[in-house]
Amino acid sequence: MGVRVFILCLGICFAASCDSSRDMARGPEADFGRQIEEQDKKQPKKDMQPVKREEPQIIENMAAGEVSLFDGKDLGQWKITDFGDAGRVYVRDESIMLETGNSLTGVTWGGAVLRTNYEINLDAMRVDGDDFFCGLTFPVGDSCVTFIVGGWGGSVCGISSIDYYDASDNETTEKAYFDNKRWYHIRVRVSGGKIQCWIDDRQYVDLETRGKKLDVRIEVEDSKPLGIACWRTAAAVKNIRLTKLPETPISLSGS
Repeated sequence: MGVRVFILCLGICFAASCDSSRDMARGPEADFGRQIEEQDKKQPKKDMQPVKREEPQIIENMAAGEVSLFDGKDLGQWKITDFGDAGRVYVRDESIMLETGNSLTGVTWGGAVLRTNYEINLDAMRVDGDDFFCGLTFPVGDSCVTFIVGGWGGSVCGISSIDYYDASDNETTEKAYFDNKRWYHIRVRVSGGKIQCWIDDRQYVDLETRGKKLDVRIEVEDSKPLGIACWRTAAAVKNIRLTKLPETPISLSGS
């Protein structure tokens, strides 16, 4: 009987010694880990809510200032335009990529727009091809027009359409030559009864709209009221911004 009690006590002491050795082997890091786990268990569980996108707030009487129309992450309120036989559209490297299609490829803005006293700025690149890499359709009052950059074989710039004449054959027609794989800054202003357009630092359009019939070509109807398209060309666009301008008196010729 005495031998059994001695063996039992010896076993208990050995087990306690092993537990103590394991705790020492784990060290203070293990104790800190247990403390963190215990704190986490005490914290009330929070429901994971999806991050809400902040959509651009565009209203007619908005204060003067700039609004971003593209965050460089996804299309947001831009919708792929159903041109038919278009190239692929996707976001890469903070740009909207428009691949070459058999006709037009583009995107159309699905949100609210301004119709006067505003500017649109963006950067556009002809990645590959030899026709227009930026056909920017935008509102002018109750009408819409398109600023063509590098059309009709790659060099024509101007507004389509004015009094039924295209950018290739009206008072805004200009010619310029564009390098592929180079960014160009496009700026369009609708204010004071005028349409004004720039590419980089050069102004290409300074058109008084009074008395003019303004419209788009039928091929880009689906770009209205605000859209960007290219013709049988691969293109990229980025840094799309809208700026509400202060009210500007309408310019009257001869006054």
